[in-house]
Amino acid sequence: MESRRRPPACPVTPLPARRLAISGGGGGRGSGDSCCVRTARRPLAMAGEGGAYRLRCSLVGHGQDVRGLTRGLFPQGGFVSVSRDRTARLWAPDGLNRGFTEMHCMSGHSNFVSCVCIIPPSDLYPRGLIATGGNDHNICIFTVDNPGPLYILKGHKNTVCSLSSGKFGTLLSGSWDMTAKVWLNDRCMMTLQGHTAAIWAVKILPEQGLMLTGSADKTIKLWKAGRCERTFTGHEDCVRGLAILSEMEFLSCANDASVRRWHISGKCLQVYYGHTNYIYSISVFPQCKDFVTTGEDRSLRIWKQGECAQTIRLPAQSVWCCCVLDNGDIVVGASDGIIRVFTESLERTASAEEIQAFENELSQASIDPKTGDLGDINADDLPGREHLKDPGTRDGQTRLIKDNGKVEAYQWSVSEGRWIKIGDVVGSSGATQQTSGKVLFEGKEYDYVFTIDVNESGPSFKLPYNITDDPWLTAYNFLQKNDLNPMFLDQVAKFIMDNTKGQTLLSTSAQFSDPFTGAGRYVPGSSSGSSTTPAADPFTGAGRYVPGSASNAVGGVDPYTGIGAYQSAAAKVENIYFPKKDAVTFDQANPTQILGKLKELNGSATEEHKLTEDDLIILEKLLSATCNTSAETPTAQQLQTLWRAVNWPEDIVFPALDILRLSVRHPTVNENFCSEKDHVQFIVLLLKFLNPKGKQANQLLALRALCNCFVSQAGQKLMMEQRDEIMTQAIETKSGNNKNIHIALATLTLNYAVCLHKVNNIEGKAQCLSVISTVMEVVQDLEAIFRLLVALGTLISDDTNAVQLAKSLGVDSQIKKYASVSEPAKVKECCTFVLNLL
Repeated sequence: MESRRRPPACPVTPLPARRLAISGGGGGRGSGDSCCVRTARRPLAMAGEGGAYRLRCSLVGHGQDVRGLTRGLFPQGGFVSVSRDRTARLWAPDGLNRGFTEMHCMSGHSNFVSCVCIIPPSDLYPRGLIATGGNDHNICIFTVDNPGPLYILKGHKNTVCSLSSGKFGTLLSGSWDMTAKVWLNDRCMMTLQGHTAAIWAVKILPEQGLMLTGSADKTIKLWKAGRCERTFTGHEDCVRGLAILSEMEFLSCANDASVRRWHISGKCLQVYYGHTNYIYSISVFPQCKDFVTTGEDRSLRIWKQGECAQTIRLPAQSVWCCCVLDNGDIVVGASDGIIRVFTESLERTASAEEIQAFENELSQASIDPKTGDLGDINADDLPGREHLKDPGTRDGQTRLIKDNGKVEAYQWSVSEGRWIKIGDVVGSSGATQQTSGKVLFEGKEYDYVFTIDVNESGPSFKLPYNITDDPWLTAYNFLQKNDLNPMFLDQVAKFIMDNTKGQTLLSTSAQFSDPFTGAGRYVPGSSSGSSTTPAADPFTGAGRYVPGSASNAVGGVDPYTGIGAYQSAAAKVENIYFPKKDAVTFDQANPTQILGKLKELNGSATEEHKLTEDDLIILEKLLSATCNTSAETPTAQQLQTLWRAVNWPEDIVFPALDILRLSVRHPTVNENFCSEKDHVQFIVLLLKFLNPKGKQANQLLALRALCNCFVSQAGQKLMMEQRDEIMTQAIETKSGNNKNIHIALATLTLNYAVCLHKVNNIEGKAQCLSVISTVMEVVQDLEAIFRLLVALGTLISDDTNAVQLAKSLGVDSQIKKYASVSEPAKVKECCTFVLNLL
């Protein structure tokens, strides 16, 4: 019988049941109910070998599953492996034979090691570095010649299960905590949030600033400069692996047993089928689009020109990982703890004795028919051994025969022209939970997932459990979460211990708090998509009140606008642009026009909002005091009246916002609105006006008010404390085509750069760099561009980490075009100075 089955969308396996009856009264939803508990086992699969690729060697060293592999840079031709045995091992080619030698074993994790990648060489580390991620939530960074970690990156709140390195020392990590983090050296630069389940796969694309994340929420997201640019949908189950084909294309594999090829525009170009169960890993051959995959069907599959050219079965339940070496050899790691290398080279092929030993191991493997990987099996209908006399029609084809009452599985090898036995089909695999039994629940792996049934017809609850967990705490948390009777605690905890085979329970450290982020952290990608719909500027037209207009201006001239601003002679080489030391403010005003518009709109206001004649006089005095035309100090009464005015309805509030914009420059007003007492209401008010769907006049004046807050100590303190929220909301105003709004947004970013340069907050700088990169893509106005360039120069001055981060985000390639701008000269000059730093 031949089996050619299309992969299921999600493999389903009958689950053995273990039951525990518990009862008790009083307390939760489970009061007086009985509880049944059963455990879920993972699906099993089949095994075998054959094809143009043949065994090169088998490497024994790890004590448990090999979960991650990566091609090494040093020594040449080597690789690094990581395992559930908590170690990473560096392997070098053995010049005397076809094998590899373990150079050294690296330890640093307190739990399973899940993933590994190489950080490219730098001046400081010319042989590169090795990064490993683990179930202890940490990332360990090793040199190639030391078994202990150089340093440890802490910040994730759950298992780190994927790592990818980029240019200039950047590292991208993905975690079950549903976030990805961008690291530079020993610092977390930014956190990417947007997925709704565990992130299983991450990759940095060749084009600077582009990153990919694949998740158990079945989606892939493309990030640029820390913001989500696009979401790819198509997979029907958890996305487990990613591989880069070019700057424009990449591959993904998933638990739906499919591989997809994507264009970064979002289009799925091709879907590949071949595996019959979860696909865990995917790796691309050098300089071509061919690739290899491994999965839960015990196979390594080699894909050439879009077709599965060869299937190699292994005597292990789960083939977790693979990587391709520079010479085209393929390294695979599996649940039996053995690393196997396969080669096309006859010179490197294992001896006939080693290959025979491998085939014997395969033939003795047990295959569970319940996985469905062999199709529907009816032993009575199977042919005998004579069925193997007929040749197969394709590589990897499977045939089942019945011999002496036993069902045996064979696979056709095209390269050898024969059927190779890949195992006996039996009722169960005999695999232990410790060696291979990881169960997927809500996109995360567990050693066990118990099902709790309340009553015969009541609801069921899942109880995931790892052998590193405390059974009592797990039982307690489970009962609390599901509002079940606490009297069940002893029975549930005892059941967990009885059914985990008494395995040693290891204590794990508590969740680490992220030293660089925290509750109010920067969340790139949380914004809505930008709109490019043109909107009319409500402040244009003859004789109308125009905030910030130069006519009859009172106060200082904005050094960033106007004739003669920052004009330097062509021969001048001195950098007069950055680092900027002081905040840039919006001072220009025409008090007469502002008050005239306020009185006009007050006439149409409802009785609830209407100001009295006395109120208008009070605001006139406030405006006079804050525009330096009188020596008076603003009074509490004046500020209370202003607060009432800025809470007017959105369609008439703009003149009041303009008074606020001018007033907040005064130390008394700044202290009043930005102090601990009132700052929450003040920020909430201004952020409300930054809604991109609101009136552009209000967006402009709210941005300018925020810029002017930086003039005093209290305002700077408040703006820095609320930086994440303000910048995340402010960047939404880029979506319009109003140049004044773009200039105000650029100025806000510049003022943050000034503050960040003083305190050297690298996470804050990462956020500002992300904003600069994002805004640069949509802004056309050269004054806004100039201010963004000054902000960029200020951020990276005297900070090599910030320079590296800017390069990794691709900012240098974004700004190069401005080095050829002829007018205004300040844009070209400033851009040249910035590029010199990059």
